[in-house]
Amino acid sequence: MTLFRPCIDLHQGQVKQIVGGSLTDQGARTNFVSAHDAAWYADLYRQHALQGGHVIALGPGNKEQALSALAAWPQGLQFGGGVTPDNAAEFLAAGASHVIVTSYLFENGEFSWERLEQIKAVTGAERLVLDLSCRRVGQGWCIATDRWQTVTKTEVTAELLTTLAEHCAEFLIHAADVEGLQGGIDTELVSLLGEASPIPVTYAGGARNLADLQQVHELSQGRVDLTIGSALDIFGGNGVTLQDCIDWNNSQQPAS
Repeated sequence: MTLFRPCIDLHQGQVKQIVGGSLTDQGARTNFVSAHDAAWYADLYRQHALQGGHVIALGPGNKEQALSALAAWPQGLQFGGGVTPDNAAEFLAAGASHVIVTSYLFENGEFSWERLEQIKAVTGAERLVLDLSCRRVGQGWCIATDRWQTVTKTEVTAELLTTLAEHCAEFLIHAADVEGLQGGIDTELVSLLGEASPIPVTYAGGARNLADLQQVHELSQGRVDLTIGSALDIFGGNGVTLQDCIDWNNSQQPAS
């Protein structure tokens, strides 16, 4: 069953919603800057038992906000953004249920199995989420690192998903080309994830409304969860309300 998963995106020390493809070292095209801090959102998600959300630090200057969110809901949120073997234990101890890793896994643009083993030695596969966020290249997708600025040669394929699933608990995949545009999800990518991933996977990018939750459910046979960002009312959007998403999740839960 496809569920809504919440998010807290941090940029320059504030909760924001940005256009993913616009993110550079200089800044980003911003859809929304919140008057609330990260802990406010974490507590909101805690109140409504919205499990499996992620806190993502997009660049430097976000650690204080990230730690406050993890403290507001211990074990309720995953954390990603600059995670390495040197700091992963700190974020887990601070309350993250899992840590999310992308850029560290690549060395000189190539996927490093040695680095995967190094981070896994700290977290264990059971508390590790691999972020395979990607950009479309030709007819497929390649993993993008460094805040989606660097497109690697590693393709997101059924074979890759099957292989990496043995080393982590979940996948998180932003479709960076449509992230923040509210122009619709990447249906082909969602279909691939639903067909090929043997472990839980959360997709983010382009979601506009409640109908997109239904579409992800249908395309993935209920095997892919969806994050909605810029379209959500709590992030200044008018496409869907948080209450709509809560109601959706409740409707998907099996009757007791």
